[in-house]
Amino acid sequence: MTLLLRRQLFRLLQLLTVFAVPAYFMHQTGVGLFIGLLVFVVIHLQGLHHLHVWLKQPPGEPPPEDLTGIWEDIADTVYRLRRNEDTARANLLGIIARARTSISALDEAVVMIDSQGNLEWWNPAAERLLGFKDIDAGKPVVNLIRDPAFIRQYQNPTPDGLKLPSWVHANRFLQFELTRFGHNDRLLIAYDITRLQQLEQIRTDFVANVSHELRTPLTVLSGYLETLSDHQEDIPPRWGRALKQMQQQATRMTNLVNDLLLLSRLEGDSHKAEPKTVAMPPLLEQLRTEAQAYDPDKEHRIVVQAETEANLVGTEADLRSAFSNLVTNAIKYTPPRGEVVIRWYEDERNLYFSVKDSGIGIEARHIPRLTERFYRVDAARSSATGGTGLGLAIVKHVLLQHGATLNIDSAPGKGSTFSCVFPKAGPH
Repeated sequence: MTLLLRRQLFRLLQLLTVFAVPAYFMHQTGVGLFIGLLVFVVIHLQGLHHLHVWLKQPPGEPPPEDLTGIWEDIADTVYRLRRNEDTARANLLGIIARARTSISALDEAVVMIDSQGNLEWWNPAAERLLGFKDIDAGKPVVNLIRDPAFIRQYQNPTPDGLKLPSWVHANRFLQFELTRFGHNDRLLIAYDITRLQQLEQIRTDFVANVSHELRTPLTVLSGYLETLSDHQEDIPPRWGRALKQMQQQATRMTNLVNDLLLLSRLEGDSHKAEPKTVAMPPLLEQLRTEAQAYDPDKEHRIVVQAETEANLVGTEADLRSAFSNLVTNAIKYTPPRGEVVIRWYEDERNLYFSVKDSGIGIEARHIPRLTERFYRVDAARSSATGGTGLGLAIVKHVLLQHGATLNIDSAPGKGSTFSCVFPKAGPH
C-alpha cells in the first residue's frame, strides 16, 4: 500500500470519526457515517472537477494550487508527462526539420508518395529534374510521370531501378529508384545520369563500330582459309596444322564479333521489337536438336523435360539466343557421356527454363561475377572450349528485357544449374 493511499484512508477515517462520534450520542451512528462518507465523496468530486477544468487548459499551464491529495499527485504526474511529451515533440520536429533541410540540399530528386499513390512532399531538386510544381501536391504520381515503363516500375519496383530520358530537359537521362515503406507508402529517388549515359553510349558505339569493321576482314580471311582447306592436296603437309589452327582462330574471332554486335544491340534503346507469343514446345525441340549436333563425339545424353504447356511473350530470336547459350555452355563443360537436362516448368508465380549439367561445377566465389563481360573462371579452360566470355552477359541482358532473372546453383564436382525465372505477372 502506497503512502498516498494510506493518507487517503486516514483522511476518510478522520471524517467518519468526526461525524460518527456526535451521531453516536444522538443514537444516529449510521447517519453520521453516511454524512462523513458523503463529505469525503464531495471533496473528491471537487478535486476531480478542478482536475478536469485544468486538463482542458493549454498544455503549458501548471496544475491548480487548490488540488490536494491524490488529485494533486495525478495532476503533477500528468503535467510532467506533458512536459516530457512537449520536449520529445520539439526534438522530433527539430530532427524532421534538419532532415528536410538536408534533403532539400541534395542534387537528387526525393519524392514522398502516400499509400494512395499521390504526391505528398518533394525537395527542390524534384522541381528541377521532374518539373513538379506546388499545384501538383496531392496528385497521382502516375498522372505526372506517364511513361509505361515508369508505371510498371512503380507497381513492381526492381532493385536495378529504371533509366528514362528526361521530359523536362532534352538530351538528358534520369535514373529512378523506388522503395516501399510504412503502409505501402513509397520513396522515389531520381538522379541525373546523363554523363554516365554518354560514356556508356561512347563505349557501346566504339564496340559496335570496331566489331563492324572487324567483320569484313574476318569474312575475307575466313573465305580464303576455307578455299585453301578445300584444296589441301595442293598445300605442303607441314602447313596443314597451321591452316587448321588459323581456321579455328578465325572462327573464334567471328563468334566474338557476332557476340559483341548482339550485346551492343541488346544494350541499345532502339532494338526493342514488338513482343510476340513464343511457342515453347518447338523451341525446346530445336534446342534439343542443336545440342545433339553441337559436339556428337562426346556422346552427351540430352534430356528435355517439358512439364507445362505455357508459352512466353517476348522476342523469340533473343530468347532462343539466351537459351542456346546456356545449353552450349552446359555441353562445353560436361565431360564425355555426361547428362544435360533442359527443363521447362512452372509454379504459382513463375515460369522456369533451366539447364542442368553433370559437369565440373563452379566455386561459389565466382558465381556473382559470371554474367560480367569476358569474366573467366579459368582462362585456360575457357580458351580450350573456344568460348567468347560474352554468353552469360547476353543471357543476362535478354532476361532483363523480359523482366526475368538468372539463378545459378553450382558446386565443384557436382555440376551446375542455370535457371531463367520469368514472373507470370511480368512484361514477358
